[in-house]
Amino acid sequence: MSTTPIQSAPGDATTRQAIALAGVFQAAAVVDQLGRTGQCDERAWTTLVRATLETNPSTFEAVYGGHHNNLRLGIDTLTSVMSRQQVQPEVMRYGFSMVLLMQKLRQNSEMMQSVGERLKRVQGQGEHFGETHENVVASLGELYQETLSTFRYRIVVQGEPSLLQSRMMPERIRTALLSGVRFALLWHQQGGRRWRLILQRGAIKRALRDLDAR
Repeated sequence: MSTTPIQSAPGDATTRQAIALAGVFQAAAVVDQLGRTGQCDERAWTTLVRATLETNPSTFEAVYGGHHNNLRLGIDTLTSVMSRQQVQPEVMRYGFSMVLLMQKLRQNSEMMQSVGERLKRVQGQGEHFGETHENVVASLGELYQETLSTFRYRIVVQGEPSLLQSRMMPERIRTALLSGVRFALLWHQQGGRRWRLILQRGAIKRALRDLDAR
């Protein structure tokens, strides 16, 4: 992953921050869905995987496929969080934990470089097998396990034990967590900061609402 800011179409910085943060909470919602039911929103899942493999996007919008509806699950989830509506407590915990994990990654330049180099290799798998093929997901899950999960601070996923231990489920969950960290990094690149979240809650809600008015 790169810390170099990417090019962005003209627009409000708060809107870009809100979209990136929606990506974080889309990953959080997908992790929760997988842990509780073994299934998840397919469009949300595909968007997360593609965003993780898109290490050198030409524009900000290219990360999530060019249209904010690819992040619909995350937008709806983040809107509920910012509006203090009822949200699965695990979803909130996963979301804010991925932001914290991103900060730890940014402080470790060696790991940051390693993650970026390994993602480029997984891209080759994606081009050969297809981006959401289980070989690609297995590689992304392994990448997360061997890098981000080695921090003392770890994200513990709650769910149905039999589902959490089922075939490919650990890899899928780790892939979603990796994607959440990727979106958290994008949020930081666009000026997002943890200490601003409370102060900007109203602005983030407006930015998310205005997306559908475009």
